[in-house]
Amino acid sequence: MALIIVVVISTILGMLLSGVVGYYICQLKKARKRAQQESNSYKDFKEESQQSQQSQHGDLELPLFDTSTIFAATNKFSYENKIGQGGFGPVYKGQLPSGQEIAVKRLSQDSGQGLKEFMNEVVLIAKLQHRNLVRLLGCCIQGEERMLVYEYMPNKSLDCFIFDQTRRKELPWEKRFNIIMGIARALVYLHQDSRLRIIHRDLKASNILLDSEMDPKISDFGIARIFGEHTEEKTKRVMGTYGYMSPEYAMSGHFSVKSDVFSFGVLVLEIISGQKNWGFYHPDHDLNLIGHAWKLWNEEKPWELVDKVLEESISINDVVRCIQVGLLCVQQRPEDRPTMSSVVSMLSTETAVLPYPKEPGFCMESSFIKIDSSWSGQDPCTANDVTVTTLYGR
Repeated sequence: MALIIVVVISTILGMLLSGVVGYYICQLKKARKRAQQESNSYKDFKEESQQSQQSQHGDLELPLFDTSTIFAATNKFSYENKIGQGGFGPVYKGQLPSGQEIAVKRLSQDSGQGLKEFMNEVVLIAKLQHRNLVRLLGCCIQGEERMLVYEYMPNKSLDCFIFDQTRRKELPWEKRFNIIMGIARALVYLHQDSRLRIIHRDLKASNILLDSEMDPKISDFGIARIFGEHTEEKTKRVMGTYGYMSPEYAMSGHFSVKSDVFSFGVLVLEIISGQKNWGFYHPDHDLNLIGHAWKLWNEEKPWELVDKVLEESISINDVVRCIQVGLLCVQQRPEDRPTMSSVVSMLSTETAVLPYPKEPGFCMESSFIKIDSSWSGQDPCTANDVTVTTLYGR
């Protein structure tokens, strides 16, 4: 009996000892794996940067922040410092030791954005310099942490104003027109004047940030594409926001600078009306905002599209010209849409005779959409990010 007890106790002790040893071995492997991941992440980041520099003939001079600096700046990503939630993760306000205010985009580990999309945004924004593009101050990549550090925009995004019943009053027509022109000039820079030539692919109200003077800055280049000799490309994975996508991109994956032009046209109509294209409601018909604007245009009363709070600050001729430009940008066929340089010219020259717009794409709301959970997310003031794979327009 005593022998049996000794054997049992020895067996139990042996199992416990094996368990303890196994646990410590497992923890040691995890620690080594984390260290290796951190090393590999940084190595991949450097390699991607070097490859990008070689392929684009430029130097990527971008500060690399360490996590301790970012943690201190954002008070360890406290809830009080959170200023937004995007499809790829939360955004926090922070302050560097120098006193400079920053916005930190922290990539969620379960988001659909990987190192490729992260690097895409880093490389693109680091090489772009325009007063109407958000400025990237640096990035941080340590272990599984990936963060982008931007200049802080005190007025957040455009959708926080134009779709808010109270704050929309802070944007009279003069400021709204200035925002339209700023976005247009930034797109001219992206499409033809910058050394990279870029298609944004996700232009929308929540990606237009506003500085202290209410000047617009385009942000979020996570799915932007560089184009060279080929002016049109095709992708199997359509990513973006329903309501702003051009028909050819949403339905077949074809995208070009004219895809951005379509999105810009939607933005123009939203800025003028204070209404969202996605989810627009009218008691007399089932048209979306684009369709409603087209209907009013054909009835020769386009001014009825204008936000009611603008009635005392608008010039009818100016606003009708902007509506016409917006409708030219959202025409069904890409070849019918103007270039952004033509748009700037049409908006700037009051005496120019504008072409008559043809029927736009996606006049009706459609329920034939499939949401890609790897991309969908929420913005600080809206929740309308979905990936569209099937749509029917007319």
